[in-house]
Amino acid sequence: MKIVILGAGNMGAWLVESLCLDHEVGVYDKDKERMKYLFNSHRLLTYEDIREFEPELLINAVSLHLTIPVFEEVLPYLPEKCIISDISSVKNGLKDFYLKTGRRFVSTHPMFGPTFANVKALEGQSAIIITQSDEEGKAFFREFYESLKLKIFDYTFIEHDKTIAYSLSIPFASTMVFASVMKKQEAPGTTYQKHLKIAEGFITESDYLISEIMFNKYSLEQVKLIHSKMGDLIEILKDKDTEEMKAFLKELRKNIKH
Repeated sequence: MKIVILGAGNMGAWLVESLCLDHEVGVYDKDKERMKYLFNSHRLLTYEDIREFEPELLINAVSLHLTIPVFEEVLPYLPEKCIISDISSVKNGLKDFYLKTGRRFVSTHPMFGPTFANVKALEGQSAIIITQSDEEGKAFFREFYESLKLKIFDYTFIEHDKTIAYSLSIPFASTMVFASVMKKQEAPGTTYQKHLKIAEGFITESDYLISEIMFNKYSLEQVKLIHSKMGDLIEILKDKDTEEMKAFLKELRKNIKH
């Protein structure tokens, strides 16, 4: 298949490297330096180059806030038969955009990133495929993700964003609070060091990505839940209530085992 990947950042570069041996891959990025070390692929310098390449599939891997604007820029240069695709962490607005274009589309989300995952060994990591997508597009990504031994989940656009609100906004919020109150430790313990490593990885993510995850319309309720549970914990600490602490910890263990 002839595939164009828009954006040669971390995820875009990973897609190029992962697909280029089995498909004819072209890559485009407005920052030409990003394409300098991408091999076994066509470096496309302009949208006219994309037109001449005549892709069958276009994967939009630019920053989340640029996904729809870049789609709108490149659409006039694509063949009618080309399937358009995104890997966005939040799908809000994409369903309406795709329907408006009238084009075949496939929306997926690899649930990992270069910050925390070893992209050379992804077995056991997860990916989501949006059920409303084009059948051929879904089949392509299913085969691709299966080749990486990923766990695949089929969700609607709404189910995806609700899942992201739970699986990302809770750890994001918890890490943000930890980082906001932490102090340099002369003799840090193992638990502190583990949390610090997560926080150090977290702050390397782009402000746009963090903001979009947290501004997901389903995230606020999850953060309110953290606030509510923190309030419960504060009352237990104020009262030094051993029985309530035992009950609180019992609930935690039950949740973790679940």
